[in-house]
Amino acid sequence: MRAVDIIQNKRDGKILSKEEISFFLDGYLNEKIPDYQMSAFLMAVYFKGMCKEELEIFTEKMVNSGESIKFTGVENFLIDKHSTGGVGDKTTIALAGLFASFNIGTAKLSGRGLGHTGGTIDKFESIKGFTFPKSKEELIKMTNITGTGIMEASNKIVPLDKKIYALRDVTATVQSIPLIASSIMSKKLAIYSDGLILDVKVGSGAFMKNIDSARQLAKSMLDIGEGFKRKVAAVLTNMDEPLGLAVGNSNEVIEAIETLKGRGPKDFTELVETLTAVALMIKGDVKDLEEGKKKVREVIESGKAIKHLKDFIEYAGGDPNLTEDYSLLPRAKYEYLIKSGKSGWVQGIEAEKIGKAGMVLGAGRETKEEVIDHSVGVILCKKTGDPVKKGEVLGKLQYNNEKNLDTSINFIKEAFTISDKKTLEKKVIFEIHTVNI
Repeated sequence: MRAVDIIQNKRDGKILSKEEISFFLDGYLNEKIPDYQMSAFLMAVYFKGMCKEELEIFTEKMVNSGESIKFTGVENFLIDKHSTGGVGDKTTIALAGLFASFNIGTAKLSGRGLGHTGGTIDKFESIKGFTFPKSKEELIKMTNITGTGIMEASNKIVPLDKKIYALRDVTATVQSIPLIASSIMSKKLAIYSDGLILDVKVGSGAFMKNIDSARQLAKSMLDIGEGFKRKVAAVLTNMDEPLGLAVGNSNEVIEAIETLKGRGPKDFTELVETLTAVALMIKGDVKDLEEGKKKVREVIESGKAIKHLKDFIEYAGGDPNLTEDYSLLPRAKYEYLIKSGKSGWVQGIEAEKIGKAGMVLGAGRETKEEVIDHSVGVILCKKTGDPVKKGEVLGKLQYNNEKNLDTSINFIKEAFTISDKKTLEKKVIFEIHTVNI
């Protein structure tokens, strides 16, 4: 068997056999197949795609390229939630408290932010003293004790994905839906869970810019989940505007806490209620979304969710009192108000530009080597559909130096579109698709 023949078969649109896929991926992992041949293969996949059977074999090889984590002694029903990324997406923080309230454990590998989207690891590192598990044994222990386990992505988990992704990044093949699906699902499947929820973001601030491409990605991931006999739900959600009002690491921790106190913004509250209700459906505790959402609201009102989040923060080395005293989190020195130049209604807020406004202030990083400033960010004062008067504040920039302040101001101004006609608020949840549930 030769690598060039496998590349040619995929280039010509043929369905590859298990033996061909295994030969090629094993050869690349063991450095018997060079980067230039893998690059050609990835480009062939980009144009010709992969069928359900190929994708399942491809993903299985990715999963088996490194360590897997199984949770021994965990009594909780385990659900892993994955988001494809967006601006203001602090969902994991809120779900840590909510899932634990229903005896649902969650254990996952999370990443740092790069570009205009934030990373879960960065958000939790806003909390002084907060430390993540350094090994799978520590991750399992954290999950057993608190119900929540979060660890930074490990080189030992799915190393083949890391190697292939680095090549995709420089060969213009990142946007291949089969390759995105296998990359996400291989990392999810390498860590055992009873169910998986995929929050697939759609819109200007997301990787999937339109509903059709988001549906394709969701279907590919559901197909993989079905092949592995996992319970999987894909929830397509709006990222045309930032999620909630807070952007920036400390800001987002605070907003997640406020949401668990019943004081969160409408769109973010709806998202966490929906995702938790879906988790309860996967577990079998409720029959439908409305029953699940009702239970979520009851748990928030009882104070149980915030208590579980405090327990998680304390176990990880942070001060649980920060849930009542936000001065314990890093706060920026200065604030700049962005005011509307006209009256009307907010027609849209371009999420990517809001993300970039925070990034240039230091809330995100353009390269992996840059250091995050956890205290800076953006607070929105208006959302799509809101009325606005001339001179009214649209948003606040929180910053520590003026180095990129003008650039940030321009991003905010460009992000907002004010219309003379009344506009409707954005829909949060588009569609929900499931397999094996």
